[in-house]
Amino acid sequence: MLQTLKSVSSLMAGLILLMLGSGALTTLLGLRMGDAGFSSQTVGFVMAAYFFGLVIGPVYAHKLISTIGHIRAYTALGSILSVAALAHPFFIDPWFWGGLRFIQGFCIVGMYMCTESWLNAKSTNQIRGQVFAIYQVAVYLFQGAAQFLLNIPDTSGYSLYILTSVLVSLAVVPVALIHVTPPELPKPVRLKLRQLYAISPTGMIGCMASGALLGSFYGMGASYAQLAGLDVGETTRFMGAVIVGGLVLQWPFGKLSDVIDRRFVILATAIGTLATCLLMMNQTVVDSVGIVAIGILFGGVSFTLYPICVAYTNDYAKSDDLVPVSAGLLIAYGLGAVVGPIAASQFMQVLGAAGLFVFCGTISAVLAVFIGWRMLQRPATIRVDDQMGFKPMGRTTAVISELDTRADDELTAK
Repeated sequence: MLQTLKSVSSLMAGLILLMLGSGALTTLLGLRMGDAGFSSQTVGFVMAAYFFGLVIGPVYAHKLISTIGHIRAYTALGSILSVAALAHPFFIDPWFWGGLRFIQGFCIVGMYMCTESWLNAKSTNQIRGQVFAIYQVAVYLFQGAAQFLLNIPDTSGYSLYILTSVLVSLAVVPVALIHVTPPELPKPVRLKLRQLYAISPTGMIGCMASGALLGSFYGMGASYAQLAGLDVGETTRFMGAVIVGGLVLQWPFGKLSDVIDRRFVILATAIGTLATCLLMMNQTVVDSVGIVAIGILFGGVSFTLYPICVAYTNDYAKSDDLVPVSAGLLIAYGLGAVVGPIAASQFMQVLGAAGLFVFCGTISAVLAVFIGWRMLQRPATIRVDDQMGFKPMGRTTAVISELDTRADDELTAK
């Protein structure tokens, strides 16, 4: 295990720096667009461009990596991402910033693909699950920690852009210095959405709803905090609390879904998300303490929705289809994430700060009704003992599903 971790230490170092740079940039842009007087609707469209880049990026990034190799692709994408981060102050224009956000989404998903395929190739079956867990913890932990970089004084207005660019540039260095032969990139495979819906309507709709929830949070969370009257320090604590909450509460909810019908847990997360949204709409609890506490709860229940929906879909999928199923569910998530900031911004344009959580609450309520209806339409056909074990997971690329040992366990059991 230690030898394997040592062999991927350069990849993990690059990932940590990438999470710090990209995580800080997203919140920074939300705050700067508010300072520049952008309307909520404009902010929503700019932020949605990032998720659009995430959705279409894997197809073209795969071709790039296959053509020039992992190291050169990672270096090229990281360099472009660094320039895109640094270019924002040149023109304070929503079209220009939207284009930069699209480029950033495209570059980041390509860098994820390089990292994840390399981690998979370096991991043996015996420790693949541990590497999977370490990777996911690093993504959440340092994405959350990145929020606090925004507390660094920036009297010039450029320093934080420079900082995010420097961090992304440094993320390239550990990977560029690797002297080992890169792995082969798995062929891109995915199921069409109608095929996914046929396998599990609950899983696909749940992933799409998760995308709408988290896309709206990442895209409009900083705008919400600004409209609610929070200062930069309170905003960073709120954003960080939600992300860390998403890490902390995934495991207990996931393990619970292993011992009961997962749909009860999916329903509970939808209702829990609705409840926290109702609390966030109440401006009397939006203070420096209350917003952190509720933020942890909101992150805990909303971030848990996606991995449990993936696990539920995998329960009904064939073992050979787990990777294409994961790829298809990521597309469903991505489509929701594109729509989320745009739709949430419409609510915020009319209702102010509370509009973000009115939107999230509406999505959660509709999902809860849908899950309840599906439970009446389709009684559980898989015994709890036959469910695949839950693994906490983020929403990066389908390549990470190669690190998921559940497929290997299922085949071994057969």
